[in-house]
Amino acid sequence: MVNWTIKASAFANCNCAYGCPCQFNALPTHGNCETVICFDIEEGYHGGTRLDGLRAVAVFAWPKAIHEGDGEAQLIVDERATPEQREALLRILTGQDTAPGATLWQVFSTTFTKIHDPIFAPIDFMVDIERRTAHVLVPGLIVSRGEPIRNPVTGAEHRARIELPHGFSYIIAEMGRGWSRSTGAIKLEMSDSYGQFNNLHLCQDGVVR
Repeated sequence: MVNWTIKASAFANCNCAYGCPCQFNALPTHGNCETVICFDIEEGYHGGTRLDGLRAVAVFAWPKAIHEGDGEAQLIVDERATPEQREALLRILTGQDTAPGATLWQVFSTTFTKIHDPIFAPIDFMVDIERRTAHVLVPGLIVSRGEPIRNPVTGAEHRARIELPHGFSYIIAEMGRGWSRSTGAIKLEMSDSYGQFNNLHLCQDGVVR
């Protein structure tokens, strides 16, 4: 197994209500799961291949809860990546070179029945974890944005976090809300639903603590 490590900033938007029941081992809000996840790698490597400065977007969909399977995936990798970097990122994002159950990508990979051909495209991505804001643009494929949750009476920003000491994705994530549209192989449209803003620090054995 090839050793790898990624430190990145990430934004995710799924179709569940704020907070997302999946974070608490409960069933999804609407019975199914759809999500767009984007991350910007600050530092990373896969074996001898550096991954610093690259971005990727993953679009996932399941007809029921994630653990019930029959899911599909569409992976979009930064067009700036070299052939070696593309191969490295795709291996990580499809759960390869990873201990079983160690990362969200490895866990998700066991639930897919279809992985669409990868796309290599420009990815415009900005995320401010502290302010709970984000925007994602993959021309012709993905438009996504994140904002803070607001008090329905006063309109003031509401701040909440989820802490998962033994999670396979993050330790602490800021909660927000998001809007996303995907027009690729997996067509999704989400409005004012769960938004997640967090740092990733993962390796082949899971979250680096």
